[in-house]
Amino acid sequence: MKLLSIGTVAFDALETPFGKRDKIVGGSCTYIALSASYFLKKSGIVSVVGDDFSKEMIDRLKQRNIDLEGLQIKEGEKTFFWSGKYHNDMNTRDTLDTQLNVLENFDPIIPEAYQGAEYVMLGNLVPAIQNIVLDRLTTKPKLTVLDTMNLWMEVALDDLKEVISKIDLLTINDEEARLLSGEYSLRKAAKKIMTMGPKYLIIKKGEHGALLFGEDEIFYTPALPLEDVFDPTGAGDTFAGGFIGYLASTDDISFENMKRAVVVGSAMASFCVEKFGPERIEDLSLAEINSRVAEFKKLTDFNLDLSL
Repeated sequence: MKLLSIGTVAFDALETPFGKRDKIVGGSCTYIALSASYFLKKSGIVSVVGDDFSKEMIDRLKQRNIDLEGLQIKEGEKTFFWSGKYHNDMNTRDTLDTQLNVLENFDPIIPEAYQGAEYVMLGNLVPAIQNIVLDRLTTKPKLTVLDTMNLWMEVALDDLKEVISKIDLLTINDEEARLLSGEYSLRKAAKKIMTMGPKYLIIKKGEHGALLFGEDEIFYTPALPLEDVFDPTGAGDTFAGGFIGYLASTDDISFENMKRAVVVGSAMASFCVEKFGPERIEDLSLAEINSRVAEFKKLTDFNLDLSL
């Protein structure tokens, strides 16, 4: 298995200025795996759902060549549920309801077929569970990427710092970078966070793009200006899936290739927000993806006479 993703497979209820959905499929692992599936023939996930999770959605994941041996289905229990409402600017949201359900006692079991995965994506999840996953891997991956959120910085900081010390690349948003580092300047924040363990850091800035930091290098990619943004839920996970899926498919973790992967991840995220939930990223064509990546290239493609 080239890529292993760990995270949530969930139900979401969403309300944005463009509409409302009472119960749709969501979760970090869902978005990551769907996004990565466009670059890999096969990947595996480790997650858990209740028996209320439909066979139809399981089949839809399988159709994207996502191996589900690591997806636990708990009889008599309910799937993790989150409900949120987005404000008019679509950058802020209120959590209306969170029901842990099967996540409350989730024990991540890694199938034997997943051992030896060269690329591991730790989607947003309780840091203690992320640590368990890393401890249960029998070989060190070529690249381990971690996504997290401000909640864990506030309620599980010690566990979070432990898992951060073990990974190669951390991806968080600008607000979380400032919270974790205590620094307002993102360059200072990046330097401080990278002393905690990761060699690379991605700071996502929503509609303002993303920053990739290496030891002595910085790369920035803008976000694509879209006419309509229907639902930002899962955009960060879709970015992460496109990013690591591209890296795994090219098997190149140089900083230069990470720059390309950031653009690919940004392109995938731009599709995600165009419809509710994962609907838009379930049935893309490679032609659409290539065209969208080309649009990103045009945003920053210019010639300049430096002799001026």
